Amino acid sequence: MRNCSSLKIDGPCKVYLEESELPKAWYNVRADMKKKPAPLLNPGTGKPMTAAELEGVFCSELVKQELDNDTAYIEIPEDIRTFYKMYRPSPLVRAYFLEQALGTPAHIYYKFEGNNTSGSHKLNSAIAQAYYAKQQGLKGVTTETGAGQWGTALSMASAFFGIDCQVYMVKCSYEQKPFRREVMRTYGASVTPSPSMNTNVGRKINEEFPGTTGSLGCAISEAVEAAVTQEGYRYVLGSVLNQVLLHQSVIGLEAQAAFKKIGVKPDMIIGCAGGGSNLGGLISPFMGEKLRGEADYDILAIEPASCPSLTRGKYAYDFCDTGKVCPLAKMYTLGSGFIPSANHAGGLRYHGMSSILSELYDQGLMRAASVEQTKVFEAARLFAQTEGILPAPESSHAIRATIDEALRCKETGEAKNILFGLTGTGYFDMVAYQKFNDGEMNDYIPTDEDLAKSLAQLPNVGC
Repeated sequence: MRNCSSLKIDGPCKVYLEESELPKAWYNVRADMKKKPAPLLNPGTGKPMTAAELEGVFCSELVKQELDNDTAYIEIPEDIRTFYKMYRPSPLVRAYFLEQALGTPAHIYYKFEGNNTSGSHKLNSAIAQAYYAKQQGLKGVTTETGAGQWGTALSMASAFFGIDCQVYMVKCSYEQKPFRREVMRTYGASVTPSPSMNTNVGRKINEEFPGTTGSLGCAISEAVEAAVTQEGYRYVLGSVLNQVLLHQSVIGLEAQAAFKKIGVKPDMIIGCAGGGSNLGGLISPFMGEKLRGEADYDILAIEPASCPSLTRGKYAYDFCDTGKVCPLAKMYTLGSGFIPSANHAGGLRYHGMSSILSELYDQGLMRAASVEQTKVFEAARLFAQTEGILPAPESSHAIRATIDEALRCKETGEAKNILFGLTGTGYFDMVAYQKFNDGEMNDYIPTDEDLAKSLAQLPNVGC
């Protein structure tokens, strides 16, 4: 039994900003990058995508944000800030009980993004994208979702602004997470397992990969096709794109302000990495300080060993989707044809990585590592038992790395300040927890041959 009376609390357990301190502008880290991320390319011409070309798929204002490499701060519209106030600012929490359980001199902090109905950070960008779609006078939006957090968030945001929402959900998550699917439907969204037989690209993927459990790349292809074949619809994305990392910077801006409020500087920042929305949002303001030479941070991206785009992928131009209907992005990729195993961290099952994060990683400004899912769930269980929150499988990758780093501090005696992103809760992920508790969870790591096969299909364009 834990002796709580022996716990030494030497500061606040939770740090909350006032509503008046909610960021008034998103931070665009590209403005401080000397070497900018490579542009999106038109797969037909091999030339950079123009605003006019992108506006056939995305909302006009979001295209401007996507292509803006120079404006450091972009004002958050008042309607979006008002919506944010329903659940933001979110707390910065000191994990005292986890520290005690580990016996570490490290100070562990986490930015908790699960205090809204969607259960994750995804709502930060969903409400922005739904707002711009409404402002443009659109009928609705289409999207994909992995574990379901993004689809849930977008269904909430779409209902708030009164527009239609069509979600293509990765098939294995559709089957594993029926309750999250029902939350989306409760908010009025239609939810289709992907790959489906509803689209040309879905039928093609099913024919090429019979019985496939799907991937984010597959679902993206279907959602894009659905958008461009329906009048008054546009496609919106919950990760990877520059605009999404921009909106998610509200996480890092709040964390930065909270640390300043208590006079603490994080030494290390850890985030789970799938497409990049959570990690990019958390680290952007801190990375800005690093790029400007104002401070230094050890930044670590943690990805699943079953889908290791940063640690085992290639930095090259690739399709953003399996159906090859999207623009080409230069990123760390496993190949758009790579179908990851049906692991339980559905939100991290993407073959590539944000162009921004890929460029920062390629420049050596951040590190990356991968971890097997059984070790991830061991960390999730310890966190739940000590901190009282059941974490999402995605977030638990960052928890695993944080625990490992804290144990290293125990060996060295170093009292590091470690920040990680708790992207959301895992209460809709009970099938995964059941598999873990029953000892039925397996680790799958793709072989070099598996990766070589998909990487051999990379398009021969760009640099």
